[in-house]
Amino acid sequence: MRAEERISEVLEAFDFGAPVVGAVRYGQGHINDTFVVHTQPASGACRRFILQRMSPAAFKRPDQLMENVIGVTEYLGREIERAGGDRSREALQVIRDRKGEPYYTDAEGGPWRVYPFIEGTVCCQAADTPELFAASGRAFGRFQRLLRDYPAKTLYETIPNFHNTEDRLAKLKAAVAEDPLGRAGDCRAEIDFMLEREADCSVTLQALREGALPLRVTHNDTKLNNVLMDETTGEGLCIIDLDTVMPGLAVNDFGDSIRFGANHCAEDETDLSKVALDLDLFQVYTAAFLEGTGGALTRAEIEYLPWGAKLMTLECGMRFLTDHLVGDVYFHISRPGQNLDRCRTQCKLVSDMERHWEQMKQIVAACG
Repeated sequence: MRAEERISEVLEAFDFGAPVVGAVRYGQGHINDTFVVHTQPASGACRRFILQRMSPAAFKRPDQLMENVIGVTEYLGREIERAGGDRSREALQVIRDRKGEPYYTDAEGGPWRVYPFIEGTVCCQAADTPELFAASGRAFGRFQRLLRDYPAKTLYETIPNFHNTEDRLAKLKAAVAEDPLGRAGDCRAEIDFMLEREADCSVTLQALREGALPLRVTHNDTKLNNVLMDETTGEGLCIIDLDTVMPGLAVNDFGDSIRFGANHCAEDETDLSKVALDLDLFQVYTAAFLEGTGGALTRAEIEYLPWGAKLMTLECGMRFLTDHLVGDVYFHISRPGQNLDRCRTQCKLVSDMERHWEQMKQIVAACG
């Protein structure tokens, strides 16, 4: 059932502190159904909230997901207060339902949650300026710094093997072998591209297994649009979309930002001549991210940052390709073949990273 058909039921499950006067779809996310709820107090300005139906296809255990979110947001709030910040604006806050639960389950089993809307912020879809990209880098670096002492192993894996690149490749191979929709023949070049880089898929995971890279609390979806920017200062204010906060590698958080922001094309760009790694943006983000971490990363983590960029791009390409092969069941699409186009942009970006590999390493060394 479409999320809109459950809105009335869900709105009744939460106390918004004032009459609800409207709820409309909001944002451009691929996974969850997101709405902005408008309330009107008896006096004063309208107050807004974010209402989300968590995707049951993506998240099988909303109870574990929300336990992660509450643990991390409350910890962040305390750390922000300790640093003299404003936790009400710099960290998400979960609004419990009328029964005191962290989320509401509708009559069809759909899980819904509510956050206060953080006013005076903007959510940007693209790094239109180097300054904006740098601001996101400082914000995600600060996220790492604030959570450096959080016990990562206490978090649930909300999506098991989410950034396990070896497992992503195995799933792609299975999808190719099954080929349920007969699409593999039309994307043989992309399949071969992934298979040729099988050895790369183990680089950071092997470093983790050997103890060279530490397990940390990671966001795992560090796109620019998951940072709320302060409209006044232009700085990253609050990290949002914490569904995939899990134990992971800091280099992956860095790498996903580079994948998303250090180029000038849309994720589903069909003209691959436009897809390229911007080394200037890579340098801008690297410097800002390391500034934000404030020394929280180890020397090995810094050295592996280029691998994070390459592997997150490669992995994302695998995910888009796998979803295309099995029928576009995970990522929302607005047109046929969109996930295959998304895969192709990732392949092109990986190729460009490989061409500039030594320069990427030199930039990281200079910034670190």
